Amino acid sequence: MKKVEKEKIKNVAGKGKGFIEEFKSFVLKGNVMDMAIGVIIGTAFASIVTALTDDFINPIINSIGGAEVKGQLKIWSGQYLNWGHFLTSIINFLIMAFVLFLMLKGVNKLMTINKKKQKDDVLITKTDEVLLLEEIRDLLKKRK
Repeated sequence: MKKVEKEKIKNVAGKGKGFIEEFKSFVLKGNVMDMAIGVIIGTAFASIVTALTDDFINPIINSIGGAEVKGQLKIWSGQYLNWGHFLTSIINFLIMAFVLFLMLKGVNKLMTINKKKQKDDVLITKTDEVLLLEEIRDLLKKRK
């Protein structure tokens, strides 16, 4: 092979390694891994909510109202509207949305606690010079 061809092959191989390294750093970032874990947990949680709705909530609705949640309404030429399945899906959605709301509320609460703790740490770590300058600033404000 000629020297120029060998240089071209090295350049192409180097670009491939850069791409692979960039992809590897992207995949191993915390955000991507956290998102993947969230999707897996969300899928498992969805099956739990579906079981809760099918095995507990629907029988309670059936016993109270006397109507079957898995009901169908015949419209024409053998076609049915599955209103029971639709109602079950709405109940599943509302449960999932409520649980996600509670989780988000909890995470936000934890974030504010952490921020307050960081503010307190900043106040503790002020040097004597900073405290003196703040006193001078406050005295100057009082003069006006």
